[in-house]
Amino acid sequence: MADLRLDGPVTILVLLGLTLPEVSDAEKEEIRAAAPPGSTIKIASQLRDAIAMAGDVDVILGFIPEALFHAAPRLRWVHAIASGVDMFLYPAMRESSVVLTSEKGLVGGHLADTGFGLLLALTRQIATAIRLGPASWQARETMRRKEIELEGLTMGIIGFGGTGRAMARRAVAFGMQVIALDIQPVDPSDGVREVWGRDRLGELLAASDVVAICCPLTAETRHLFNDATFAQMKRGAILVNVTRGEIVDGEALVRALRDGRCGGAALDVAPLEPLPADHPLWTFENVVMTPHTAGASQLRAARNLARFCENLRRARAGAPLLGVVDKQLGY
Repeated sequence: MADLRLDGPVTILVLLGLTLPEVSDAEKEEIRAAAPPGSTIKIASQLRDAIAMAGDVDVILGFIPEALFHAAPRLRWVHAIASGVDMFLYPAMRESSVVLTSEKGLVGGHLADTGFGLLLALTRQIATAIRLGPASWQARETMRRKEIELEGLTMGIIGFGGTGRAMARRAVAFGMQVIALDIQPVDPSDGVREVWGRDRLGELLAASDVVAICCPLTAETRHLFNDATFAQMKRGAILVNVTRGEIVDGEALVRALRDGRCGGAALDVAPLEPLPADHPLWTFENVVMTPHTAGASQLRAARNLARFCENLRRARAGAPLLGVVDKQLGY
């Protein structure tokens, strides 16, 4: 339980961003109604403006880059408008008493939608058809020979939180078998009978036709997929990644694609972002990529605002907050 209680008026700073581009007057009133009576709400669209406003701020809804952290000496709580918070866990923030909450667990559905969209674009040759346009009719027989069906294949999921569970639900709907692992002991669900520990990673990789990366970026998961990991995969297995590009060693992925160990990659995130135009990953026909857009949803901002308001009410009552980030673990 996060140690946070808001007993009196607070100053709340809303720093707008990609996933929260605006706050309507009605939404501002929702925040005001949830906050302690007499609280003040400030809105900033630029970091420099947020820094200028931060001197008396107690609560931030948005982001907490290091410059803003140091400009806010009264800060007690940050609610991030991001599911991954690795960029905010610099030493000063990590070691402070400032509570960090996020929208973790709320974004799995649309991340999984993109993951499956990319997977189908690869397995059903949809990406090839779009790329070739009218010329696809001349490649029709070749495309049909490359198409595979997901029915009966095994998906191995790395990280069984909100995104992993959403991927599992979609995999089951496509008739796939699903196995999963997580670094923490978590309950099975959504077609997964047992959630394995990290010690069974090699077993999962050897058994999986599709490997879906659904875990956060931490010191432990950075470059988790390297030459040794790819060597453990079933030959020809497809890699799906919709969480953080740095979990995969880009050069190792290129080598695995070239030697056939990895049969294809469906990526919304890349080892470098933006991925340079001359990067080898652009040259593979069995790689499909979107430019880190899986986090978009017409429902995302409203869901996270609702969580923030609920957490304001909980903080007033001294109740446990939702979406608390363990700053030492990184998620």
